[in-house]
Amino acid sequence: MSRSRPIYIIGAGSIVRDAHIPAYRDARYDVGGIFDLDTARVRELAGEAGTRAFTTLEDLIDDCVRHEGVFDLALPPKAVRPTLARLPEDSFALVQKPFGVDLADATALLGLARARRITGVVNFQLRHAPVVREARRLLASGAIGEPVDLEMRVVCKMPWETWPFLRGMPRMEILMHAIHYLDLVRGIMGEPDRVWSAVAGHPDARDIAESRSTTILTFDRAGISTQHAEKRAVVTTYHHHTAPEGHDASHLRIEGTRGTIVARLGVNLDYPRGRPDTLEWSREGGPWQSIPVAGHWFPHAFAGPMTSLQVLAARNANSVEFNAPQNAPQNAPKTLPRVESMFDDAWRTMALVETCYKSASGGERVPELHL
Repeated sequence: MSRSRPIYIIGAGSIVRDAHIPAYRDARYDVGGIFDLDTARVRELAGEAGTRAFTTLEDLIDDCVRHEGVFDLALPPKAVRPTLARLPEDSFALVQKPFGVDLADATALLGLARARRITGVVNFQLRHAPVVREARRLLASGAIGEPVDLEMRVVCKMPWETWPFLRGMPRMEILMHAIHYLDLVRGIMGEPDRVWSAVAGHPDARDIAESRSTTILTFDRAGISTQHAEKRAVVTTYHHHTAPEGHDASHLRIEGTRGTIVARLGVNLDYPRGRPDTLEWSREGGPWQSIPVAGHWFPHAFAGPMTSLQVLAARNANSVEFNAPQNAPQNAPKTLPRVESMFDDAWRTMALVETCYKSASGGERVPELHL
């Protein structure tokens, strides 16, 4: 049985402290070391994590190669390509989402990875959130029939100041936040064929490009057995809600031909601590049934993309089995788990994001009355 490889993290920002390190600790993955340009910050974080702080990227890379480890690039989008170019050929790397700053950058990243034979996964961890995993299990079982309508709605107060690198980016909300939901839409509903998007800024966040977005997606009718059915998805976000708890929102609703699933993603409602995730479903108009959910999007989902990367490394070693994370369900298969969000697939999510921005830059003008 293949053993997991040590993880070498490049970047020591808040996401590493709040999600990567806790998730890897829970999954019993070994963190071989961390590097960051901010030496004081990386020493503090490495001390908390009980691992080694590297003062140069070269030293971290050398140690990773020596111990046959994998890389975790927890970096802002613009820093990913130059860092990936410095990794050795035949490496294994997890790249923080998004996969570049735009589709052109994603294409360059994909070409770079292929040229250097770097096998990788992008950290679209929402697909692996415990509540999403349970919802997808329900869908796969046919519990609500075929999905025909999906809504992701977020109304919250997001502390954008936590991530200073967001200031001045020409694109922000869809690229950095709603991208999670668009990627999940792809994972659940398949590839969309039409997209309509709108974005807007907010007076309370004049230093970031946009912090509100709405996207409508439609899908080819093929595969839907119900006559005249057409799949649709709506993703809408508002990140400046300051009213007391009660009318905020962070839910995923999936309507099927035979029922409904509603999941709450609590992390958005009090980031990063969050509120509990919940999952309910109803079949054929019957009463709501609750499904217990163990764990949360933050930090537990972050073990998922790393597990995908570890599986890819195990396949490279010709192993047919893999030690699943310690927090995996007891009935989890011992064979290699499903791999998601490899670079090629992540490129398709970036293509969807690019299409959203293209739509948002155009739109139809309401005609004026001229008599």
